[in-house]
Amino acid sequence: MDQKILSLATDKLQEFLQTLKDDDLTSLLQNQAVKGRAVGALLRAIFKGSPCSEEDAALRRYKIYSCCIQLVESGDLQQEVASEIIGLLMLEAHHFPGPLLVELANEFIGAIGEGTLVNGKSLELFPIILTALATKKENLAYGKGDLNGEEYKKQLVNTLCSGRWDQRYVIQLTSMFKDVPLAAEEVEFVVTKVLKMFSKLNLQEIPPLVYQLLILSSKGSRKSVLDGIIAFFSELEKQHREEQSGDELLDLVTVPTDELYHVEGTIILHIVFAIKLDCELGRELLKHLKARQQGDCNKYFCPFSIALLLSVTRIQRFEEQVFDLLKTSVIKSFKDLQLLQGSKFLQNLVPQRACISTMILDVVKNSVHSWDHVTQGLVELGFILMDSYGPKKILDGKAVEIGFSLSKMTNQHACKLGANILLETFKIHEMIRQEILEQVLNRVVTRASSPISHFLDLLSSIIMYAPLILQSCSSKVTEIFDYLSFLPLQTVQGLLKAVQPLLKVSMSMRDSLILVLRKAMFARQLDARKSAVAGFLLLLKNFKVLGSLSSSQCSQSIGVTQVHVDVHSRYNSVANETFCLEILDSLKRCLGQQVDVRLMLYEGFYDVLRRNSQLANSIMQTLLSQLKQFYEPKHDLLPPLKLGACVLTQGNQVFLQEPLDHLLSCIQHCLAWYKSRVIPLQQGDEEEEEEGFYHELDDMLESITNRMIKSELEDFELDKSADFSQSTSVGIKNSICACLMMGVCEVLIEYNFSISNFSKSKFEEILSLFMCYKKFSDILNEKAGKGKTKMTSKTNDSLLSMKFVSDLLTALFRDSIQSHEESLSVLRSSNEFMYYVVTVALQKVQQLIQRGHICGPDGQNPEKIFHNLCDITRVLLWRYTSIPTPVEESGKKEKGKSISLLCLEGLQKILSAVQQFYQPKIQQFLRALDVTDTEEGEDAGVSVTQRAAFQIRQFQRSLLNLLSSEEDDFNSKEALLLVTVLTNLSKLLEPTSPQFVQMLSWTSKICKENSLEDAPFCKSLMNLFFSLHVLYKSPVTLLRDLSQDIHGQLGDIDQDVEIEKTNHFAMVNLRMAAPTVCLLVLSQAEKVLEEVDWLITKLRSQTNLETLSVCFCSFFLLENKSEMHQFHFSSEDDASQEVPPNLLIEKAIIMQLGTLVTFFHELVQTALPSGSCVDTLLKGLCKIYTILTAFVRYCLQVCQSSRGIPKTVEKLVKLSGSHLTPMCYSFISYIQNKRSNNPKSTEKEKEKATVGPTMAKVLRETKPIPNLIFAIEQYEKFLIQLSKKSKVNLMQYMKLSTSRDFKIKGNILDMVLQEDREDETEEDTAPAHTGQDREPAKKKRKK
Repeated sequence: MDQKILSLATDKLQEFLQTLKDDDLTSLLQNQAVKGRAVGALLRAIFKGSPCSEEDAALRRYKIYSCCIQLVESGDLQQEVASEIIGLLMLEAHHFPGPLLVELANEFIGAIGEGTLVNGKSLELFPIILTALATKKENLAYGKGDLNGEEYKKQLVNTLCSGRWDQRYVIQLTSMFKDVPLAAEEVEFVVTKVLKMFSKLNLQEIPPLVYQLLILSSKGSRKSVLDGIIAFFSELEKQHREEQSGDELLDLVTVPTDELYHVEGTIILHIVFAIKLDCELGRELLKHLKARQQGDCNKYFCPFSIALLLSVTRIQRFEEQVFDLLKTSVIKSFKDLQLLQGSKFLQNLVPQRACISTMILDVVKNSVHSWDHVTQGLVELGFILMDSYGPKKILDGKAVEIGFSLSKMTNQHACKLGANILLETFKIHEMIRQEILEQVLNRVVTRASSPISHFLDLLSSIIMYAPLILQSCSSKVTEIFDYLSFLPLQTVQGLLKAVQPLLKVSMSMRDSLILVLRKAMFARQLDARKSAVAGFLLLLKNFKVLGSLSSSQCSQSIGVTQVHVDVHSRYNSVANETFCLEILDSLKRCLGQQVDVRLMLYEGFYDVLRRNSQLANSIMQTLLSQLKQFYEPKHDLLPPLKLGACVLTQGNQVFLQEPLDHLLSCIQHCLAWYKSRVIPLQQGDEEEEEEGFYHELDDMLESITNRMIKSELEDFELDKSADFSQSTSVGIKNSICACLMMGVCEVLIEYNFSISNFSKSKFEEILSLFMCYKKFSDILNEKAGKGKTKMTSKTNDSLLSMKFVSDLLTALFRDSIQSHEESLSVLRSSNEFMYYVVTVALQKVQQLIQRGHICGPDGQNPEKIFHNLCDITRVLLWRYTSIPTPVEESGKKEKGKSISLLCLEGLQKILSAVQQFYQPKIQQFLRALDVTDTEEGEDAGVSVTQRAAFQIRQFQRSLLNLLSSEEDDFNSKEALLLVTVLTNLSKLLEPTSPQFVQMLSWTSKICKENSLEDAPFCKSLMNLFFSLHVLYKSPVTLLRDLSQDIHGQLGDIDQDVEIEKTNHFAMVNLRMAAPTVCLLVLSQAEKVLEEVDWLITKLRSQTNLETLSVCFCSFFLLENKSEMHQFHFSSEDDASQEVPPNLLIEKAIIMQLGTLVTFFHELVQTALPSGSCVDTLLKGLCKIYTILTAFVRYCLQVCQSSRGIPKTVEKLVKLSGSHLTPMCYSFISYIQNKRSNNPKSTEKEKEKATVGPTMAKVLRETKPIPNLIFAIEQYEKFLIQLSKKSKVNLMQYMKLSTSRDFKIKGNILDMVLQEDREDETEEDTAPAHTGQDREPAKKKRKK
């Protein structure tokens, strides 16, 4: 039969086919196809003999077409046969009439919905059929009506997307749609359906589906595609984290971590490839994420979206935009986090989410799963954050942050994040290590003029992580050494400290550094020589000679990775000893150079000695020979030191050549350490060999002590008749010598105390040395007090070590051992000496705060500094609480601070320093202050809050005693220090603890019950009160009460109105109300307004049409069931309903703004003095109107005209219209009248002379007024728009003020004209007599 069909001509073929049954034809076709014979020719003949012009033929064609589809779908055919059939069917589809195409399409839709497809091969025909149907112009029956081909195709797509899809064919169906012409709404419908299918597919099926979806997005709905993909993976990552943390037992099958991140990486590659081909997709991605960023960037960003953005940076046209977006997102995230942490009001409303910095570090961690396309972007982002937000400015050799503390902290966090990104990327990705190291080193060299401590810290972390790995990059590090001579000393020290582990494992690198340092030793530049000394000292400290003591006391911590790279595994001890002695020989030549170079040597030798004790002999001999040059060997000669040799005179210029005091200090510390650590471990023979030099040094120091005590000022030629003028060479020389002698006395005091063993005679010598010190100090201060320039702070730094200050304070104030009593009474008898010791302790703490380290031995060792701080704090605390200031001052009438007050100042400084530098050790610090004997187990269970509260109670008692004293006995400085100490301690309290609440209520009580006319104390106490209150709840009601007190104290702007005085806070008295308290409350109100503005911005960004009706419907449900000042749902039905989060935020905003309106209502009626109060109030009013306008604009966004607006919004508008706007215009008139009524000068010349500055002042003070009026008018403008949209007349509450009614008043005009006649020269001042006439005059001048 098949041969006959093929042989017949067209006409006869049609006739023959009509004689055959359809079943016979289909059977024939099936047999031929299954056997793999030439089925194509047969099909072509059948279609040729079945023209669509005849109904029967068309029907036969349809049945054959349907049969072929089933054959292809059955899977019984060979691949080639199936492909041939599909090709023929594609060509024939366009010949079908519309109704038959509809039938074919419905067959497909039915098969898809029922899941009867076997292999989905036939789906290739579906887009052809839909496309053919769309081209049909005739009307096709659909239900009771008719549709054309295009409309019918839309209906079929709708039906298909509304039905069920078998997950096996989702990818093929998605791919199919790319070949179908679709309108925008159809594309959106398809995309929505495909995105819903994501959760039903296996993870491995998602990448090909995303690929097809991205191709489909070229037809439209790019935003929906990107949004859906990002949302899906964001949720998947969230579930994955919850599974790993074990917080929840999820129903979903656990996804292996590797599989998830590999899938994400593949999808990111697909999206980036699609963006390269379709730039509009990239623009849509950025636009989408930027819009989300305006609200809550932590909510809408996730590791997947961040990784995607970083991959997009490989496309040049988007690189800059993506990094800008990430930068702003990071900063916004940190700012939002700090805003939330500083406000209990915001914490109650907004849930705290994962910070974007955590997500970025997650991306770094995830990038180990073959995310090579992300690593380059991570590196660039890390450097961008470090470059943009690192320390900016250099002032006196140290970095200074610019701006407010909030922005400073934000910048520090961003810079730290950049460093963490780079460090973690370096650890994970070997291929990128070279580039990171090169970029860090390049910045160290090229940015010498800027602070680069953050890059040096990063370099140190990188090298500490893997010194052996970095040997491959040693050439780059060696290259940097060539620039050492040209870098600042601080940079050189940081760089050498960072690369020190590399020097231990690379001999070539060490040799290169030594060559560079030797050249620098003889360079012209002083900084280069200092750098050489710093480098050599570092080498001496770190290359141990065998036999040296353990380095457990070393000032530089050694990481775990360095332990494996111990020096003895690479170099032997003999080589090290030769190497170190060679360096020491080089350093000896430095003893003939400038004073700065010698100072570095003297300060460094002690650390070298402790780290490399085998070098003690060489170092001590060097110091001994240096001292002999300035020591007078004859024991009967005074003075014992050759001061003349220490000073160099060149013409009229005088320089310090030898810092003799530092030399003696170095000798004293080295000698003390050597005697206590090395000598006890030596054998007899060794001791005899070594005892020579240290006995000789002991004898010299003893001799210098005795002769210094005997010496008078005349012996040094520094008596009161001597010249100390800084304008003559003799005066400069005398000042230098006096400072040297003060330092020598301090060194001798410490030396004698260290060898005293609590001997009374030694303590008498110490007191005599102090009196000698005081003579030099007094004469310098006396000469300086007569107008002479004071010595630089560098020479005023005490040479006493911090450890000695700690021991001496403990001995003076806390030593109760009976055998020490007699000898210590010698020192305790001198108040001057005790005062001096406490002053030095304060100076040491101040050095730590300003410089980050302390002068003297162990000054760079954070651990030892911390222990000394603990000891000093314990003593100062005991001294202050045991002997209060009033008790001490009652028996003391001399000038200056008492010792107790100094102790309190020291406590305040130490608390600041510990919180700044030792935040992780707060618990240990507070435990050290607790002198009560508790068992170790009990001690461990006490929290930081409990310990801090215990200390707080002590200072509270002190402040209460001070406040209860007579007014004449009130010590303002002590009170201010106590409040500062309480402020520092209160930061350690947990805001949710009862101790915090007790502190807040105590502070509130102090403010309510005490009235003091002391501005600094009042300001400090109120600041403490506000800082506590904001962590407990919003301070708006507190601000309202304070504003009423200020209004009552200062009176009303209308003098005829009597104000009933409120007395919420006694601290608000007539003198403190303005400007002190007024400026404080306005500053706090501005912070509250910033929080409200932040919430409104967040709401506006989240607003979308789907949630609006729900929010406003809920608003109506809530209105009648809650009071304005609390969120409480009374009925069970309400409680069971889920309240939209936006609703609570809206209610909170209205509450805050309503209370702030009443706050400004009070202040704007207050007769404030001219100046800062008025200026700040006008700016605050301008701010609240701007915020009110923003909220009205938000209401415009969410308003449904059919429902109107909530009553609470209406009440807020009514409150602002009745209580604020009219008062603002009255206040403006009050300001203008007050300025115009100032008494005039009677002298015309004086008036002319002062008119310029006066006008400038008036212009400056009235500048905020136009801004305020503009803000009010903007508010009213948007209220009009809201009234129209909501059908509620909100403008009925807003009344035009008379200040804006610029009409001419006859009586005032007559008065002005009369004045003009009396004095023609004053005609220009007439319009200034009233507030009504000033405004038009101002407007006229503007024209």
